[in-house]
Amino acid sequence: MSFTLFLASAAVEAASKGAEKSLPEVFGWNAWSFFSQVISFSIVCGLLYKFAYNPVLTMLEQRRSKIEEGLANAEKIKAQLADATKTAEEIRTQANADAQKTIAEAQAAAKAIAEREGQRAVAQAAEIIQKAREAGEAEQKRLMAELRKDLSRLIVDTTAKVTGKVLTSADQAAITESANKELAA
Repeated sequence: MSFTLFLASAAVEAASKGAEKSLPEVFGWNAWSFFSQVISFSIVCGLLYKFAYNPVLTMLEQRRSKIEEGLANAEKIKAQLADATKTAEEIRTQANADAQKTIAEAQAAAKAIAEREGQRAVAQAAEIIQKAREAGEAEQKRLMAELRKDLSRLIVDTTAKVTGKVLTSADQAAITESANKELAA
């Protein structure tokens, strides 16, 4: 039901009772009761304001300031993270450059060592070849001397058998000297 219907029904009821009453009397309005309710409502509102509303507002203000502080800290952390990322990238780039430089130096050093060792190996090989040549020449000289000696002895023996006479030391020396000249030429 609407409020207008309610008022109309109250007016009809009052008219049917025969006595004309004022509207506040029809609805049972009492001034003393109204003012006491206004006073008690005001006291309750004051107490709620002091003990409930103000603490809630204070708590909300504290939360708002903490949220703002958290957002500010988040922005600071975001900036620090960006700086740290940039620094890390710079460090990574520098480390890559250093690593490339170290690799290049190591390759150059390895190349130099390999070249030096190659030269040393060539020198050692040349030295071994020279020693082998010298040893071969010495062996050849020894064999030639032995061959001359044996050949001289064979010539002396052959000459002695062919001539049928015994050769003296002077004859043997002359034949040996003649054979050596022939071999040397």
